[in-house]
Amino acid sequence: MRKKIAVLVLAGFTLAGCNSMGESAGMGALLGAGVASVTGGNVVDGAVIGAGAGAACYATNTC
Repeated sequence: MRKKIAVLVLAGFTLAGCNSMGESAGMGALLGAGVASVTGGNVVDGAVIGAGAGAACYATNTC
């Protein structure tokens, strides 16, 4: 459980440093794939969801 929380916290801090929509989507895809891999999920699905979340985060100015 601690490992999963640590990965999510790291993902949040990493997305906070992005300067463009492309960077946020790319970093989100990378982190989504990483989180999916650690938690035993589908890596491709994690990348797609992460890219969407990164782009949404940038578009709404929440990160």
